[in-house]
Parts: sequence; C-alpha cells; structure tokens
Amino acid sequence: MTYLVGSHHVTLSVGGAQEDVDFHTKVLGMRFIKKTVLYDGATPIYHFYYSNADGDPSSVVTTFPWAQAGLYGSRGTNQAREVLLAVPEGSLDFWSKRLTSYGVENVQVEIFGERRVAFLHPCGLEYQLVGTAKDPRRGFTGHGVPAEAAIHGIHGVGIHVYDADRMVDFGNEAFFSRGEISEEGDRARFQVGKDDYGNFIELTGNRTDAQGTWRYGAGTYHHFAWNLDTLANQEEVKFNIEGAGYTDISELKDRTYFKSHYVRTPGGALFELAVTHDDGGWDCDESPEELGRAFMLPPQFEHEREKIMAQLEPVSVDED
Repeated sequence: MTYLVGSHHVTLSVGGAQEDVDFHTKVLGMRFIKKTVLYDGATPIYHFYYSNADGDPSSVVTTFPWAQAGLYGSRGTNQAREVLLAVPEGSLDFWSKRLTSYGVENVQVEIFGERRVAFLHPCGLEYQLVGTAKDPRRGFTGHGVPAEAAIHGIHGVGIHVYDADRMVDFGNEAFFSRGEISEEGDRARFQVGKDDYGNFIELTGNRTDAQGTWRYGAGTYHHFAWNLDTLANQEEVKFNIEGAGYTDISELKDRTYFKSHYVRTPGGALFELAVTHDDGGWDCDESPEELGRAFMLPPQFEHEREKIMAQLEPVSVDED
C-alpha cells in the first residue's frame, strides 16, 4: 500500500546569506542545523537548514542565498508563495510584538478560522505563523523565544494558481488528498497524507499576476518536500503518480541527508518526494550536538573545499 506521511521540508531561494541566517535564527528563533552547498550545477551556493528543537522531518526550512550569484526571481501565479509555519495558538501577540521589535512589519489575520501573523522575509518572501493547537512537535527556544511560543515546524504550503481545480484533481487522483476541501473567498485548502499537522495545501486563485519564476532566483519559493518514509514506498508513489499521467517527474537524486524525486504539479509548484534513508539524516555527518557548526560538503565536492569556500561569503551563526 502506497502512502504519504506528511511534510518533510521547504526550500526557498533567498537573498543575502548572513541576513537569511540572522532572520531565521535571531528573529524566528529557529535552530541552525546544517551548512552545506547546492548539489546541482557548477555555481557554489550555500544551502542552509533550520529546524525545530528535534529536527523533525516536518519542521525544516532550507534556503539557497542566490543574491551572491546575482540571480533573482519573480513572484507570481502558478507558483508556491506562502511559507506557513505552525506556532502555539496563544502565541500570536508575542510574535507580533517580537517581529515589530526587530523592525519587521506584520499584520494579524484570520484565515480558515485560524489566527495568523503575516510578514515578509528580508528578500520579500511571504511568511505566515499559524496558531495551532495540539501540535506534538517541540519548538526550539533560541534567542529568547520561550517554549510556549516557539515554532513547532511546517504548517503547510500556500500556492497561487490560475486554476485551483487542477490542483484539487492532482490531490484526489495522485497525491493522497483526504478529500475534504475548505473554501474561503478566493482560497481553498485540503490536507494530504497521514499526519494530522504540517500537511495543508492552501490554494489562492490568482489570474492577475504573471507566471512566477520556476528556476532558482532570490526572492522565490523553490519547492515543498513531502515525507514518503521508505525508499520502497517512495518508488511505488512515483510509479503511481506517473501512472495517473503526471509524468513530469525526476530520477532519484541523492542529497546525502535524504533521497528524492521531484514532480512538477499542475498548479506550477514543484513538489519533492523525500525519504530520510537509513544512511542519511541530519546527523549522518555531524553529531546531534554539533549540527550546523561545520561546513559540510558532499563527497564529490570535498576535493574542491578550498576553492568553494573562497567563492562564498563568510557567515556567522550566533548560538545565543
């Protein structure tokens, strides 16, 4: 039986490296767990990983700071847009005040009956902290964020689409939709997979903006990854997605910490089918206590360490 567990991670193309580290650690209080590089292409670009206290698969935000390479993207329709992160439901006032204290403009809104704080990453990416109840994931208490407010992990993904029905069809036909659709104005949402948290797909009808960037480019959402749990299940899910006619899907890629296929959805957003395999995990090359302290390179790049480091701007992580 094929299945999907829930979310795994989200990957964003951001601007400056140091501003991204400071935003996720000092402002949002997330845990810095990995500093490595992009595995694709010849241009050395950092790849940063941030998480909750335990590095749960459903908690990780990863970023590529593309401004150093001068590559910028455009936000638009048929593109993942909102970074949705779950926080304790009683913590929204705390977050509004904290963001304001760091000079981050924000607004409290209510969407699908949930209070949220909406704000922007320094590169313009759209974030929402969503107040949630009964979330078992443990937030990281970094830089003065208390346990009762700390970010649990991913809430889901917000996608702008020209035609929401095509994404609903994809969910029903090939991507483990629970079949329950909520609608509110120009928005619709549903859950996929087995988890009770972290796996919402929110669709916003958008026929006004131009097509958003699908390649790497600072200021844009690159992909959203889902947890397929085992390599055998991952291959069966890929086979079934292709069998349903969604054949824009990649070969297996080894990312050291997990293995992945990528599929372009009919709403334009890129989804990743990820598995943290037996030889992977965040601590496969660093001890759990030392995550994020060293600059890790995949074996195929290790012989170029000095050359790669010389092309990347230094970054510092204040562990508070």
